[in-house]
Amino acid sequence: MRLSCLQENLLRGLSIAGRAVATRTTLPITQNVLITTDQSMLKLSATNLEIAITTWIGAQVEEEGSITIPSRLLTDFVNSLSPERIDIESTSQGLGLELKCGSYEARINGSDADDFPPIPTVDEGIAGKINGQTLKEAITRVAFAAAAEDSRPVLTGIKVEIDGDDFTFAGADGFRLAVYKGKLAEALPENVEFIIPSRSLQEINRLIGSSDDIVEFTITEAKSQALFRLNNVEIVSQLIQGAFPNYSQLVPESYSTRAIIDSSSFLRATRTASIFARDGSGIVRLEMSANGTDTEGSLQISSRAEELGDNQSQIQANVEGDDSKIAFNAKYLAEVLDVLGNGQVVLETTSPSSPGVIKSINNDGYVHVVMPMFVQW
Repeated sequence: MRLSCLQENLLRGLSIAGRAVATRTTLPITQNVLITTDQSMLKLSATNLEIAITTWIGAQVEEEGSITIPSRLLTDFVNSLSPERIDIESTSQGLGLELKCGSYEARINGSDADDFPPIPTVDEGIAGKINGQTLKEAITRVAFAAAAEDSRPVLTGIKVEIDGDDFTFAGADGFRLAVYKGKLAEALPENVEFIIPSRSLQEINRLIGSSDDIVEFTITEAKSQALFRLNNVEIVSQLIQGAFPNYSQLVPESYSTRAIIDSSSFLRATRTASIFARDGSGIVRLEMSANGTDTEGSLQISSRAEELGDNQSQIQANVEGDDSKIAFNAKYLAEVLDVLGNGQVVLETTSPSSPGVIKSINNDGYVHVVMPMFVQW
């Protein structure tokens, strides 16, 4: 192998592929990055056996070849270099690479490319397209609600349902549920359902960035793998097998109290209350009052820790229906308000022991359900 490329391009490619490099593994070679020449480009691939990321960068290839190199060592070295041309060549003795950039040079030992786990390919299946920012918003508003622990593997994933050009993302961890409905760039010829790891979607989210380009995806017929393609990057993720809970049954169909609240004020008050909630089981208490008028009302947010003290704040809200009390986990409440961003949010409740519903007033396609905390009022 002999080639040259720009330092900034190589660093960007290593940073992208490096997101799939295994950190803790019983297979040490998955801590490497696979470097291959591919049609006058440099192809970088990595996998942790759950997700595989491949990216291509421009290069001047003089001699074809492939090798795997420890990812962290190579990335750290390239990152230390100035933005100049890097010359890369296979070492004359043993498996490794020689890198030269200006007055810097290094030799890094590697392994045979044949020892690297095969990077999965998805050539056939159900293919579709989605706008990058539409996908980004769906992931942002749903992925955080998935479970972080593997005790119930299906809950670490996001349930995806596609019907024509309508799609639904649903994430739940047993204490909260997030559901997002949106539109594909074009309709699929058949309906499809699958569960994709939340971690995989979060990596896709990072790669989309501010790009508004179309993201292409392909789901294998067996619903075992999904491929996403964007901006010279391919991500292949294993899909989760199992039955996802019937989340539609968890969304309350009615409410007794409905409040429209400024999201930033609500989030600030929640974060303030969470300071005291840290030593009070993470509980934040909400009390909604219509104040005897049709529209004007208030929302009181409070928390207390028996040994340290208490906190309360009151913000304006448009309250419809009965006065209401409910308590939530401070972390869960703050996270959903954070992803909803600026604007107004809707809080709907039925009773202190029933789930609360939080929606964006500007997006009918998103609903977030939070289980209440049981407290002594």
